[in-house]
Amino acid sequence: MSLGPVGDARRTRDAYFGVNSGLDSPGVDEPGVDDLGIGRFDVGLAGRRCRLDRAGAPAKALRVRRWRAAAGRSDGWLLDSCRGPTVDLGCGPGRLVTALIERGVPALGVDSSALAVRLCARRGAVALRRNLFDVLPGEGRWHHALLADGNLGIGGDPVALLSRVHRLLSPRGSLLVELAGEPGLWRGPARVLRPGGTATDWFPWATVGLDAIAEVASAAGLRMCRVREGRRAFAELQRGR
Repeated sequence: MSLGPVGDARRTRDAYFGVNSGLDSPGVDEPGVDDLGIGRFDVGLAGRRCRLDRAGAPAKALRVRRWRAAAGRSDGWLLDSCRGPTVDLGCGPGRLVTALIERGVPALGVDSSALAVRLCARRGAVALRRNLFDVLPGEGRWHHALLADGNLGIGGDPVALLSRVHRLLSPRGSLLVELAGEPGLWRGPARVLRPGGTATDWFPWATVGLDAIAEVASAAGLRMCRVREGRRAFAELQRGR
């Protein structure tokens, strides 16, 4: 009996990229405060309002409700651009991974947070708890990679991050990135401000605006081939030629 598009997408992903299909099992409880680990963004993943405090730059509210909701209209450009096996880097609770699988697109989430991986499982999606700079399944074979919801800031060095993603992609693969709503490139220390006035330790972070992405991409051996401007701005990057 056919598993339908969701089952077919998972089976294709597992066979092609060597992902353990046993991780697909959904059904974890909604996390409480005691379940929160040491992940910097875990408070937001659990649904608490929080802000990103950046040294020398304005603090920004984190889009916690978007993270935890189902994929919406504003995610459409990203989802429509994924026409083959896709890895979502910094997948959070897994709304994009879930939406892609429901469309029949093989997809895998990657996140360093144990809570994020649990929330993905609760949706019926699969994610690996892993640093994206470590070895990942399907190196050099992914058709698409996603860096949404500010994840272009991971590690505080966008050129190093894009260079890493470059190695994940197939020769004709593409990276789909969400850009900051402010111009230019900002790099520096950041921390997450939690409810009640507590905060995480400082960690390196970055933001890249629409006017800065072409130069950053070029330094990583990628080229910008498409942009989408609006309330949320996106770009598609491919290997340079």
